[in-house]
Amino acid sequence: MNTLIFRTAAPFLTALMLLFSVFVLLRGHNEPGGGFIGGLIAASGFAIYGIACGVTAVRRALVFHPLAVAGFGLLASTAAGLLSIFSGVPFMTGLWIYPHLLGVEVPLSSVMLFDIGVYLVVLGAFTSIALALEEREGE
Repeated sequence: MNTLIFRTAAPFLTALMLLFSVFVLLRGHNEPGGGFIGGLIAASGFAIYGIACGVTAVRRALVFHPLAVAGFGLLASTAAGLLSIFSGVPFMTGLWIYPHLLGVEVPLSSVMLFDIGVYLVVLGAFTSIALALEEREGE
């Protein structure tokens, strides 16, 4: 499935899927969604891009190795849990801060850090699997 139409549409479809994955990640606190499904959508976008343009193009687009992305996500998720322990509350208790950025109060939480970590773990792991399968198929 290496048609001209697919190769032309794949970069736009990938960008749209990455944007939608961030939307799903950010709305995951109050409605269905979150880090896991957002990461799956992003990994699917990279898989489509890999099928259309090749593994090398995906590796260039990612900048970092997919397993490094997963490792950083695991570190972020772990840090979200450890923040609560260092604050003297039970493990994985949500902590909130309210900094003012450009005159607007922005609520930030350790829960969001955990969701971003899960997003990166899923993105890195599934992208790594998809790239390995695509490389193997190309041989």
